[in-house]
Amino acid sequence: MFRSSNPAFNPRSYEKTRTFGLGETMTIQGTVNKTMISLFLLVVSAAWTWSQLLQPAASAYPGAQAQVSSNIGPIFMGALVGSIAAWLVTAFKKEWSAYSVPVYSVFEGILIGTISSIFERSYPGIVVQSVALTFGVLFCMLLAYRTGFVTVTQKFRMGVTAALGAIFLIYMVNIVMRLFGGGAGFLYSSSPLGIGFSLIVVGVAALTLVLDFDFIEHAARAGVPKYMEWYSVFGLLVSLVWLYLELLRLLSLIANRE
Repeated sequence: MFRSSNPAFNPRSYEKTRTFGLGETMTIQGTVNKTMISLFLLVVSAAWTWSQLLQPAASAYPGAQAQVSSNIGPIFMGALVGSIAAWLVTAFKKEWSAYSVPVYSVFEGILIGTISSIFERSYPGIVVQSVALTFGVLFCMLLAYRTGFVTVTQKFRMGVTAALGAIFLIYMVNIVMRLFGGGAGFLYSSSPLGIGFSLIVVGVAALTLVLDFDFIEHAARAGVPKYMEWYSVFGLLVSLVWLYLELLRLLSLIANRE
């Protein structure tokens, strides 16, 4: 019953907690509340990073651009290490999710703010478009799920999971090829093939949200422990961040054709 394309939503994660959970249990409303808290932390940390990197770059004083460029690397790497550490703690110590997921949200916000500032300098206005599209897709997918317009069946799950695996395999093969001087050039080109592939990835990322909603709903009905609300938020954030980054890439490819 508990299946999702999101790797954070491993079926065993919930099945193991059903036996040992005591006290309060997970609810959908509790998960929604914690999602709002996590999104707030993510947006605030992203906005702060954005202001620290983008505004000085637009300054008129000499060396401003060089100063920002020198800061991006350390900020990005520090946030990356922090987010990976929080990810590992959440994955292996789910009962600590109430502490690790907010930390993960902050570090992910810093990462998003850093990446967004780089894209914004090359494509002014792209970040606002990507943010609007991300929340627009989130709302549409939630509406489609709640109204029954999109029904989560076993075939649906298998199809999205297979598509996710294919995308992951393509990215991994591309990384290996780039290490040897090659690579799948269409992934970064603004050709019809590159844009088409990016559209497919965005579509799959959007569909994973539907599976995540379904997974959370079934987990709440199963009466898993209360701390699993935070763990569920963690999985949902993974999907949202992926969707946002893919939308950034898609819009940048489209902008290159104009």
